[in-house]
Amino acid sequence: MGEESGDRVYYVISDLHIGGDEQLEEVEFLDELLDFLARLAETDENAELVINGDAFGLWEFTKVDGLGKFEVLVDTYPELFEQLHRTGANIDITLLPGNHDHELAAYDEYVERFAEYNVDLVQGQSLTRVVGDQVVHFEHGHQHDPNNAIEAWGDPNATPLGYYYNTLVTSRAGQLSDRGRYNWLKDVQAVTPTERMPVWLLSKYFYREMNPVLRYALVPFLLLFNISAVLAVVAGLDILGIWSTPVTVATTFLAQFGPAGTAVWFLLAANVAITGILLLVAIPLYFLRRDVRQTINRFGIFETGLTVDAEAPYKGAAEEIFAEEPQTSIYCYGHTHRPTMQAVDGGLMVNTGTWLKRLHRRDGIIGILPPVFYPSYQLSAVRIAQAPDGVAVEYEPIQKPSPSPEELTLTERLLTLGRKPDTDLPDRAVVAGEETVETVEAE
Repeated sequence: MGEESGDRVYYVISDLHIGGDEQLEEVEFLDELLDFLARLAETDENAELVINGDAFGLWEFTKVDGLGKFEVLVDTYPELFEQLHRTGANIDITLLPGNHDHELAAYDEYVERFAEYNVDLVQGQSLTRVVGDQVVHFEHGHQHDPNNAIEAWGDPNATPLGYYYNTLVTSRAGQLSDRGRYNWLKDVQAVTPTERMPVWLLSKYFYREMNPVLRYALVPFLLLFNISAVLAVVAGLDILGIWSTPVTVATTFLAQFGPAGTAVWFLLAANVAITGILLLVAIPLYFLRRDVRQTINRFGIFETGLTVDAEAPYKGAAEEIFAEEPQTSIYCYGHTHRPTMQAVDGGLMVNTGTWLKRLHRRDGIIGILPPVFYPSYQLSAVRIAQAPDGVAVEYEPIQKPSPSPEELTLTERLLTLGRKPDTDLPDRAVVAGEETVETVEAE
């Protein structure tokens, strides 16, 4: 399908990640997606739906190969494919592969199978559409992520680093998730960037899987760790006879409260003793760690690490496209799961976010408790259409209730009290020309 007429309205979604082994089969937003598609099936707009990559989690299937994955998808989600067929009878639906469903570009048979459900599968890595007198460039965005870039696009044997991560880690998480105290491991797909995985696993172990008695015994120590570290230094000065005033004052003050003061004194003493030992051990470990890191850096082992800047590669890609193709003024991508809109030289870059759950890291205010990953939904469709003053780009929120409180333990809820994430979507923007982007705040 080539460029469409300039008066068409475009709805864009991405990163649905539908499908995968065992627990990854669950699609928590399926009802909302069906409702959205049903609305488009009844619209009288001259509209097109662009699914901008990672509609399906084909990398997360490890027990079936090739076109067999399509059959599993149809059998598992018959209502979805039936609704795609009905919606596609009213408006055009264009599906662009991402990295997780790269196989859609590797087998021509997929084009025919999706056509049966009125979905036009474009096997390239990008496409363009005309809106008014301007051009919108669509691509998933994995091309600018060194861990997921696929040089041999369309090669069924293409396996970037991200492929191994998802086949070995994500799919395995789907197979094991229901063994936990709560079915949480399947949320591994929502952990972005992937280098947060070890911290997320530590967090879920501590707040979910750790024996409750052990956890509640550790909480006071971890909460008081920073205070205990200071007290350990003060206690050391007292033992050395350098400065005893703080210890004398604290002992006298707590003695005024009788048994309660004594209990607090013993609690602090235990924390100080443990913290003091940890601090003594930490000193040689710090120097050892620093020496090891310096040695590793000399050999350049981590020069191509896993950490990927969330915005810079896409800003550069957008500016390059705008410079090479002056009529193109909107760069629409996904992949990073962050719904963002940013004016750059030559136009506007728009990220379509994800329909997966989002996990917002909340570090402890005091102590050294593991961070809490607060869940939320930011379901939306980006709408791009001609407006009197240019091309309007706006997020249409898809309402979905917040994740169940059961997903957070009581401890996690207490630690994040008053610290819920801001789930507001970016404001509407109007692109009036190559150099002009006006942001209009939502009412």
